Amino acid sequence: MMIEVLKSKLHCVTVTEANLNYMGSITIDEDLMDAANLIAGEKVQVLDNNNGERFETYVIKGERASGSICLNGAAARRVQVGDVCIIISYALMDFEEAKSFKPTIVFPAEGNRIV
Repeated sequence: MMIEVLKSKLHCVTVTEANLNYMGSITIDEDLMDAANLIAGEKVQVLDNNNGERFETYVIKGERASGSICLNGAAARRVQVGDVCIIISYALMDFEEAKSFKPTIVFPAEGNRIV
């Protein structure tokens, strides 16, 4: 049996930009992507702690060391710059493998920096 489990989480990042005129997705600082084991094109769930919104999109690489968290396209309407969000990715795996799997959880510092 396959189940879906937490693979990666960026806990409490701050939205730095919302770009309505972009095709769609979330741009994430490449340092944050590396730390959270995320790749470009990966599906993620975004949870906005400020307004309760929850939605899915996909990752685009942002400028390394920029602290960038930018919601693009329709997702830009679901957040405000300065909102605190949790970004989650999931993975499908065998039930037995999932029992011992350890997700990558990152707690960025102020400015979405890795410490």
